[in-house]
Amino acid sequence: MEYLAEMTGSLSAVGYGLAAIGPGIGIGIIVGKTIEGIARQPEATGALRVNMFLGIAFTEALALIGLVMGFVFT
Repeated sequence: MEYLAEMTGSLSAVGYGLAAIGPGIGIGIIVGKTIEGIARQPEATGALRVNMFLGIAFTEALALIGLVMGFVFT
């Protein structure tokens, strides 16, 4: 157990890396479903695109919250 005494630095980078996985998956799902919806109903492209960008913005906010929490808890 002596090797644990040699660890230095912060684990917040690892925490942020784990926090970025969720929004990455979420954005992939949002974009994929939007493309699927546009392929099924091309006349709804405008509404789907607006909703896609709103979904991406909210999902990306989770990644930014994860980044901020890494600084707050250190």
